[in-house]
Amino acid sequence: MTETETLCNGKWLRLKRRGRWEYAERTNPGGGVMIIAVTPEDRILFVEQYRPAIECMTIEMPAGLVGDVASSADESAVDAAHRELVEETGYRAGRIDFLMAGPTSAGMSNEILAFVHARDLERVEAGGGDETEDITVHEVPRREAATWLIEKINAGYSIDPKMFAGLYMLDHAALFTR
Repeated sequence: MTETETLCNGKWLRLKRRGRWEYAERTNPGGGVMIIAVTPEDRILFVEQYRPAIECMTIEMPAGLVGDVASSADESAVDAAHRELVEETGYRAGRIDFLMAGPTSAGMSNEILAFVHARDLERVEAGGGDETEDITVHEVPRREAATWLIEKINAGYSIDPKMFAGLYMLDHAALFTR
């Protein structure tokens, strides 16, 4: 067995090397959660924000780290989704269903991302993120979502391919629901 060496420690990430393989390790044990949120009017919620790692504006579904708040260190992905959805979008979900979880980039990181489906949404505050974030919320009719995302790509935004996976999961939620 090859020894694992820690190259750098950060607050949320650790850079490691095993043999010749270098990878990032999430230090929060819960991973992340991506929220496929649909309003009662059948609009999908997307968030727009600047991401320093890629130096670009992105369009994403609401998301966040599980257990990144000291008072919620032992939370589940569904609990984190409830918290992050309100923080980022201002909507509270009446129901959130776990769909699946898997690696975001198995060749580069141990991060596991859970996908959840949020419904029965009710606007309870402005949203826009916490004091470290500047988030714009977009409500896009579900039937127009894929086209809207392509238009944003053509306008120079970075669109994570997981957005299209989220749309697929939304259309096929029964396959994922336990």
